[in-house]
Amino acid sequence: MNDILTKMKQMKLLGMARAFLLTLESEKNEKFTPDQMISHLVDSEWDERYNRKLERTLQAAKFRYKASVEQISFEDNRMDKNQVLRLADCEFMKRNESIIITGSTGIGKSFIASALGHQACSLGYRVLYQHSTKLFARMKIAKADGSYLRELAKIEKQHLLLIDDFGIQPLDAQSRSALMEIIEDRHGKSSTIITSQVPVSMWHEIIGEQTIADAILDRIVHDAHRIEMKGESLRKKRRLNIVEEFDLENFKN
Repeated sequence: MNDILTKMKQMKLLGMARAFLLTLESEKNEKFTPDQMISHLVDSEWDERYNRKLERTLQAAKFRYKASVEQISFEDNRMDKNQVLRLADCEFMKRNESIIITGSTGIGKSFIASALGHQACSLGYRVLYQHSTKLFARMKIAKADGSYLRELAKIEKQHLLLIDDFGIQPLDAQSRSALMEIIEDRHGKSSTIITSQVPVSMWHEIIGEQTIADAILDRIVHDAHRIEMKGESLRKKRRLNIVEEFDLENFKN
């Protein structure tokens, strides 16, 4: 038995080796038929490799939040629940479609985008999360040190790109050019999720340069799924709840 375990490990069948060892230790192997044992070992190896790949994919994505679709709160009708759940199957990615999530600050836009991104990772897609301000700053640095094309190629390879907090500040010429190239590279070939507290109707002003703004918006807005979130900031509501609970506790004491 030790020889079999050693060979499994040498062949890097770590999930299979772990399942085989646990089966031996629990003495459940007597209940397995040969077919069942093979099926059990193969399933264990598949699960092991899937989990390792998912962990690597999640680390590479660099999400802002560790989020899942199951954790999304649909309280207070902040958004269309059915729409979000339909998008969670990630079929939009097979059609190379994009998503725009808008709403006031603190309402949960980034969390929903991250949850959809996590879902895409679990289905085997390559995903990259980028805060818009840091993205454009890094592209400027890349332009200066000669790594710009390499950065563009890295972004283009992602099945799903998340651009968070777009529109916090107006784009300058370099940022505008970088956004145009990123969107152009992805248009019709992969999907993008953009979150913004600025209404889409004001994006022309944020981007600037009418001709380039038209070109960018034509590629990312017109055919995108739009999630428009409504209501107050969840962060603000949580702070108020904490304050109220604290005041109530002090009143009781």
